[in-house]
Amino acid sequence: MNQLKYLTVDTQEQPNSAVIWLHGLGADGHDFEPIVPSLSLPSEYAIRFIFPHAPERPVTINGGTRMRAWYDILEMSLERKVDMENLQTSVFQVTELIKEQIEKGIPSERIVIAGFSQGGAVAYQVGLLGQHKLAGIMALSTYLADPKLVPNAADSINVSTPILIHHGLQDPVVPHALGAIAKDTLVKKVYQVSSQDYAMPHSVYPEQIADISTWLQECLS
Repeated sequence: MNQLKYLTVDTQEQPNSAVIWLHGLGADGHDFEPIVPSLSLPSEYAIRFIFPHAPERPVTINGGTRMRAWYDILEMSLERKVDMENLQTSVFQVTELIKEQIEKGIPSERIVIAGFSQGGAVAYQVGLLGQHKLAGIMALSTYLADPKLVPNAADSINVSTPILIHHGLQDPVVPHALGAIAKDTLVKKVYQVSSQDYAMPHSVYPEQIADISTWLQECLS
């Protein structure tokens, strides 16, 4: 299995925390790279931002066209039908990135896993079903690949880990209803969830970036 290639942006010379940020379908690691200066993080936060590139694979809903994708999407129904084997491969690859940062001296409790859209579905799987205690899970304009797989918080290593959910009320790609299902599922299973909706489509807005910055500072303070 190939290791993921990625970009890094360090906010200080000796980072003591990390944010692994997964892009959406058809994008790459460069997609969220420009967000780092926009977060306007105080100088005392020494964070390594890691932006992996998903591998290229055929995507069924796009006529089998090859593009960067964390997994194949088979149907665009509200429930979504995704290739769970692809998804688990991506979860394994992202988990290897977490292990790599641990080996470099950043403990898992200082690592945030974040994802937008398809990348957010992977972030959920890594955080909720993984074996590493994380500093936070950020889910942007995304959904749970299979809500039935989510354990109760008491059965997850990230029982008390902050989870941030953001979604656009006018999202035509990942309907707001999918984000609401994810939120309701996690709240019922007693995870530590905070959420915010925005008057936006499938994107990231300036107001949202400020809220992300505040949340990251709380997670990594």
